[in-house]
Amino acid sequence: MGLTIVEKILASHAGKEKVQPDDIIEITIDTRVARDFGGANVVQHLRENSLSVAEPARTYFTFDCNPTGSDQKYAANQHLCRQFARENGIQLYDINAGIGTHILIDEGLVVPGYTAVSTDSHANILGAIGAFGQGMGDMDIAAIWAHGKTWFRVPRSVKIEISGEWKKEITAKDIVLNLLDRFGANTLLGASVELTGEAIERLSLDARITIASMATEMSALIFLIPPGEQVLSYCSARSGKKCIPVLADKNAHYDAVYLMDASSFTERISLPGNPENTVPVTEITGKKIDSGFIGSCTNGRMEDMRAAAAILKNRKVAPGVVLKVVPATSAIWKQCLDEGILHIFQEAGALVSNPGCAGCAAGQVGQNGPGEVTVSTGNRNFPGKQGKGEVYLASPAVVAASAVAGYITLPHQIPDKPAVFQITPPNKKNKKSDAEKTQKKDKSMVAEGKIWLIDRDNIDTDMIFHNRHLTITDRKEMGKYAFGNLPGFEDFAMNARPGDIIVTGKNFGAGSSRQQAVDCFIALGIQCIVAESFAPIYERNAINAGFPVISCPELKKLGLSTGTSIRVNFETGEITNIENNSKIYGVKFSEVQRDIYFRGGILADAL
Repeated sequence: MGLTIVEKILASHAGKEKVQPDDIIEITIDTRVARDFGGANVVQHLRENSLSVAEPARTYFTFDCNPTGSDQKYAANQHLCRQFARENGIQLYDINAGIGTHILIDEGLVVPGYTAVSTDSHANILGAIGAFGQGMGDMDIAAIWAHGKTWFRVPRSVKIEISGEWKKEITAKDIVLNLLDRFGANTLLGASVELTGEAIERLSLDARITIASMATEMSALIFLIPPGEQVLSYCSARSGKKCIPVLADKNAHYDAVYLMDASSFTERISLPGNPENTVPVTEITGKKIDSGFIGSCTNGRMEDMRAAAAILKNRKVAPGVVLKVVPATSAIWKQCLDEGILHIFQEAGALVSNPGCAGCAAGQVGQNGPGEVTVSTGNRNFPGKQGKGEVYLASPAVVAASAVAGYITLPHQIPDKPAVFQITPPNKKNKKSDAEKTQKKDKSMVAEGKIWLIDRDNIDTDMIFHNRHLTITDRKEMGKYAFGNLPGFEDFAMNARPGDIIVTGKNFGAGSSRQQAVDCFIALGIQCIVAESFAPIYERNAINAGFPVISCPELKKLGLSTGTSIRVNFETGEITNIENNSKIYGVKFSEVQRDIYFRGGILADAL
């Protein structure tokens, strides 16, 4: 049996001829990155554990979360990282550079076949050039900075083959929203997905970046797109190296193969709350908006800027509507200047900011307020992710057209006169609790306690630990914010007791790669989390923190409810409903998980 792309890349970086799904291997990481959020925590982990940076030449800081340095805590963290970079000879791409994952591609720091990690859950964007990129928590990144390698579980591989011709109006954002509509938030959970077919082969690098950037929103480990001559030439020119693609063997095994017809794809938009909740744009044409946003790692490329400019040229943004535009990198910003695109944006009444992640991070250009309706090119619209209002996800063309119309519309349906709207009062949200509890790590291989049943799928890390608290580095302070953005559980931290167990549904911990979404439960003294399945990054973060997590796809068979007492055996995977003695088996600790658990976390000892 041959190997898939991900199997070939991982095998080569593990010094093995062959690997297969579920193998746990140790892989070398070619490129190692920390951002301005998470970066300070990486530094803190290294210093607290007296660890040094193994290979500074492979190690980078990228400041893209708060490129304005406008927040005091971000500014302090950025300065801490700058000092650490100087002390250790680490290259730092500062607040004027742009989005880290794009810089890695454009500066040739990652090429086809490489492995790379970042404290960015969209590091898998590197699949756009056929490289293996992963977002990881700050503890994971610190260990990799110190040792240059880490353990990894070989994922299952899935192939999506798209044939035929795209309709002329279909953009890369439409393509990925169609994929979200087809596969949802967890069908591809934990899979390495190869996107192939003649329709995919024709896509530009910018289009591939858009599609690869939203693999995270489908909980896929990565979308790997085999690079053609255009992409290989670009990467070779940027890196100064002859780039050779890693391609799957003809007899490679895939867990599933999906065939799709490009002509069936339609212009789509994601409704507020969940990226996968997409509908044809025509279904909500006329929805009044307050603002538009064009940018993010998903749609901040040059093609996106040109598409928006083509619509905005000789037009004005509707009265009362705010349009914010943020190019992905400094080079793209300068190219917009050279091509006159910035002038078009300014004349249309748009606000253009310096490059960076923008609206995806709290406190930046692109955030919205309570009651505000935004149409955005971002990759996520979880409640609270891009602000406190409603966020629709769409292509740059739809955002630009909607900003001119004053309501959601398609480019060919822009009216002669924009719509007028009435301002609505902002919504109020409950304050978070101030309770804070901590607990010493329990090294027993059996946990017994009362459960909190949170019978929901796809609970993301913004619901667990909101991004407005990401500047907190004191782990003891994190507990009081646990589930603070999960409707119905805002008072969880106040009512949870040390020794409680969380039982939940599929894809727990989807979304960002933040370590705090694990550490907040450790601070509260939660014994463990049992879920039908976990998002890959979250599961890694929990394992590396020494925090017990157990997957059990058939968990519902136990008939549990909040307050039920259960017993969880990490050694065997046995889960027992103590009240009726019914039992079921989940996934027992792997040798790696067991070792890290008893060590008290991945950083407690050198690997």
